[in-house]
Amino acid sequence: MWASELIRRKRDGAGLCPEEIEHLIRGYVEGDVGDEQMAAFCMAVFFQGMSDEETSSLVKAMLSSGDTVDLCGIEGVKVDKHSTGGVGDKISICLAPLVAACGVPVPMMSGRALGHTGGTLDKLSAIPGFRTEQDITTYQRLVETHGLALIGQTPELAPADRRLYALRDVTATVESVPLIAASIMSKKLAEGIDALVLDVKVGSGAFMKTLSEAQALAEVLSAIGWGANKPTRVILTDMDRVLGRMVGNANETWEAIEVLQGGGPDDVRELTLILGAEMLILGQRVGSEAEGRTLLMEAIDSGKGFEKFQEVVAAQGGDPRAVEQRSGLPSAPHQEEIGAEQEGTITAIDAEKVGWAAMRLGAGRGRASDSIDLGVGIEMMVDIGDCVKRGEVVARLSHRDGYGTVEARKLLQQALIITNEGFIAQRPLVLDRIEEGKQ
Repeated sequence: MWASELIRRKRDGAGLCPEEIEHLIRGYVEGDVGDEQMAAFCMAVFFQGMSDEETSSLVKAMLSSGDTVDLCGIEGVKVDKHSTGGVGDKISICLAPLVAACGVPVPMMSGRALGHTGGTLDKLSAIPGFRTEQDITTYQRLVETHGLALIGQTPELAPADRRLYALRDVTATVESVPLIAASIMSKKLAEGIDALVLDVKVGSGAFMKTLSEAQALAEVLSAIGWGANKPTRVILTDMDRVLGRMVGNANETWEAIEVLQGGGPDDVRELTLILGAEMLILGQRVGSEAEGRTLLMEAIDSGKGFEKFQEVVAAQGGDPRAVEQRSGLPSAPHQEEIGAEQEGTITAIDAEKVGWAAMRLGAGRGRASDSIDLGVGIEMMVDIGDCVKRGEVVARLSHRDGYGTVEARKLLQQALIITNEGFIAQRPLVLDRIEEGKQ
């Protein structure tokens, strides 16, 4: 089978059989299929899509491209959470230690920045000394000893996805439902989990812009999870505005820590409780969402969630004292305030433009080889429904010597839609759910 022929057929809308998909993925991992060919294949999939059978075959091919972890010897139901990515989405950093503190093991493998969305690994890398790159043996030990691991994908697990993840980021093929589903589920099925909670973002700051697109992705993810005998719950949440106030790496990490310490923005705390309760239900720790929320709040109020976070920070080489104060994390040396261009009500926020603005400052990657400035970022001072006067501060940039500020300022002003309309109601945080048992 020639890779170019398979790419041509997919480009022209033909379906591929499992053996052909396996051939492409194996060839990519082994070096027989080049980046330029796989980029062409991803673009063909982006435009032509894949059937359910093709998507399932892609997941299996990516999963079988490497090893899988066995966590069966560790007591408890191992539950992970994954988000499809949004602007200001730092939920994993506060969610995972809270759930672990409540007695459910959380083996969490996360990713780096993808497109205009930040990556959990980049945010955790803002903690001095914290090592996200761990081998499988250490990963297993972390879960067994601490009930929690916050690591990146190891080279042995789904290596096809590890390479495709970076390739999709720089070839404008991130938003494809089959490619998103295969990326997420190949990693999750490889990491040894028993159950999974998925947060599918919907809106301007998400890869899925409409509810119908997000529902289609959620149904595919749910079917793959249940098909692999992994109970899976999917929550569709709003990303038509920034989640929390902070966008960047170190500042988002600190905002998540604030939640663990009993503070933080209302929406970040609320989504943490929603997703955490689902994880505790799947982990058989509680029988209802109300019980789960109560247990999570007890872990916040008692400080056990923050203690668990400090515990795993130390276990992964970080300085647990650095996360006690904002000054322990990187920061940019300069700040610039952005004023409203007119008076009125903020009727919409294009969260994607906010994400791109943070990238222009150096908080994300334009190319796979780019480095990230962990200290730069954006603080949003307003939200949908707020009334502002001309010149009133709507955002604050943290930057390094003016790098990217002209572009970032322009993008932020474009992102804020200010009109003379009256009261504007925000969308609910949770837009839909795919509950247990739906496939």
